[in-house]
Amino acid sequence: MRKTGRDLGLGAGCSALSWQTEDGLHLWGRNYDFDRLAEGAAMTFLPRGTAYYGVTGPEGCSSPASARYACAGVGLALSPTPVLYEGINERGLMGGQLYYRGFACYADAARPGTQMLQPPYLVYHVLANCASVAEAAQLLAEKTTLAAVPLLGAVPPLHWSFSDRTGETIVVEPDAEGLHIYRHTLGVMTNSPGYPWHRQNLLNYAGIRAEDYPTVEFPEETLEQCFSGSGAQGLPGDWSSPSRFVRLAFLKKYAVPGKDEPEGVGRMMRLFQSAAFPLGLVRVSHTAAATALDWDVLPYDYTVYTAVYCAESLRAYWTTYDNHCIRRFSLADLTDRQEPLSVPLSVPLAGTQAFEDVTPV
Repeated sequence: MRKTGRDLGLGAGCSALSWQTEDGLHLWGRNYDFDRLAEGAAMTFLPRGTAYYGVTGPEGCSSPASARYACAGVGLALSPTPVLYEGINERGLMGGQLYYRGFACYADAARPGTQMLQPPYLVYHVLANCASVAEAAQLLAEKTTLAAVPLLGAVPPLHWSFSDRTGETIVVEPDAEGLHIYRHTLGVMTNSPGYPWHRQNLLNYAGIRAEDYPTVEFPEETLEQCFSGSGAQGLPGDWSSPSRFVRLAFLKKYAVPGKDEPEGVGRMMRLFQSAAFPLGLVRVSHTAAATALDWDVLPYDYTVYTAVYCAESLRAYWTTYDNHCIRRFSLADLTDRQEPLSVPLSVPLAGTQAFEDVTPV
């Protein structure tokens, strides 16, 4: 196993969360926190039958594969293999990749009976072939070896989260001990360390609750509470991976879900704001080298976009840092389309914030 990412300057953030509406719809979403976005990154539709390769590079490509399912998500319709940062397929399987710096390890050779797969291609490979998290877990555990083969000059350190219409969310993490697939998780994922550490760390915050603490007792007197929110005292407020995991875990536990899809998506976007990186607060100390696709590289990590997907309606929703208008894209309307399609993240409002003027005239 080869460790990767430590020497690449890859310090991206990102947070992922699964949630459910009161009427039983299943949502999965993420914050994309980085100091750049690849040129051409868009809400991308990829039809059934799309040809792709698990490994590409100067030394050639692996045997070609064909997508069983249509899917859509934020990424790049690259040739010969598309790259999705996250997305959803026509069977309602949703998921994406997040950075796993300092821990991600990949193999130099395929395990017997498996096919090699470059890590940036995993999201599309899973969505193109699997109808559920159970199928995804089986595909990755039994038929796939993640390969330490560079793409655009780097082997990014990644781990993954997937969710479906059953409500189950899995976490997939490659480290020095092998590939770990955690089933029936809390539905929260951020970055390093690994999922078991984050889960155990929640015990340090066992006193957090939705109710205020009404008084503080001293031998000499009792102090009455004079402000709201004391039940969450101790909830970490910084942008580190452990702190974001704790915040999202307790927000998922206590936040009131939406009654239906529109309300659920809107409220989920609110939860992601609590873990979002404000531009200027997370300065990048060692920026990774730009590739031919990178644009607008900034000296800060920030929440470039937030995306939410619904397993039942097959809709994707997103906002960008400079435009809080929630845009929507329907995979269900395109499943029989035979050609790929890309919709820039900045449309229809040219990437800048729009305002509704309600001044009486």
